[in-house]
Amino acid sequence: MGPYILRRLLLVIPTLLGILLVNFTLTQFVPGGPVEQAIARAQGGGDVFGGFAGGNNDAGADELNTASDSTYVGARGLPPEFIAELEKEFGFDKPPVQRFLNMVWNYARFDFGESYFRSIGVIDLVIEKLPVSITLGLWSTVIAYLVSIPLGIAKAVRDGTPFDTWTSGAIIAAYAIPGFLFAILLLVLFAGGSYWQIFPLRGLTSDNWDDLGTFAKIADYFWHITLPVLAGTIGAFATLTLLTKNSFLDEIKKLYVMTARAKGLSEKRVLYGHVFRNAMLIVIAGFPAVFIGVFFGGSLIIETIFSLDGLGRLGFEAAVARDYPIVFGTLYIFGLMGLLVGIISDLMYVLVDPRIDFERREG
Repeated sequence: MGPYILRRLLLVIPTLLGILLVNFTLTQFVPGGPVEQAIARAQGGGDVFGGFAGGNNDAGADELNTASDSTYVGARGLPPEFIAELEKEFGFDKPPVQRFLNMVWNYARFDFGESYFRSIGVIDLVIEKLPVSITLGLWSTVIAYLVSIPLGIAKAVRDGTPFDTWTSGAIIAAYAIPGFLFAILLLVLFAGGSYWQIFPLRGLTSDNWDDLGTFAKIADYFWHITLPVLAGTIGAFATLTLLTKNSFLDEIKKLYVMTARAKGLSEKRVLYGHVFRNAMLIVIAGFPAVFIGVFFGGSLIIETIFSLDGLGRLGFEAAVARDYPIVFGTLYIFGLMGLLVGIISDLMYVLVDPRIDFERREG
């Protein structure tokens, strides 16, 4: 198992390299890059140099004011020297290949540089925002598994009964509801939209968080994440329930289950002693897809609707502003987490069923 995990870890490197290469190439053809964004801010009188990394902010601000006040008038535009200085500040004075190689070398050391338009390092922003996204993704996945597995087993045992029919209808309806629409519905019903003010509208903690006791902090935290987690769970819950049911139905119909029943074993012993281990393999295999699906999907939509300052919202705002260090940094983190979760999924395979041997399968 050790050599297999080592090979999987080594495959992370070319995969991340491919992700960076594709996205870096695409950004070369996207109009309205960071230089154009800075020029637009300059034309609007904004302090572009205030967020530059490694530059003289005061001198840059003076130059910007001078360019805006005395040189730039209407269609005459900004002077070429000013634009060249912008390109140098953003690193666009170098060839694309050199910029890409420099980025790869820096990212290999987890040096994501600094934001173009914020006076803060990208790694600091990621560390600040990541807990919010992980909170939503992790809790949504855990709740989806805790609800879906028992429900899927119950549906498999009662296949074809009214219970199975009604729950299937509810599950399909839940799957058909877009996550953002369900989130808005929750806000309207339970966050003071038009009906009840039961849950808070935004944030993961209250303003007086620091003044609360330990148990009060825990209660406040769960109070805040209830609606976002419910909104993020709805899609994963439906898919995972049907996956669990179908997996158990396939196993129940196999010969070894009939043999176990013929030997006089109780239905509970057959179900949880024999069927469960085999049926759960495919469910565990879906863990990375469930977690990453909730993590990616919820990171943008749910964070925006519930005003949560997480990694997905950060990446979206950076993409709109063409803040490429943040865009590439968040993509790198998302990709790395997805690949590592896939490796963890393989380890869980072996934990559930030690008969699985990835080394033998690869041989």
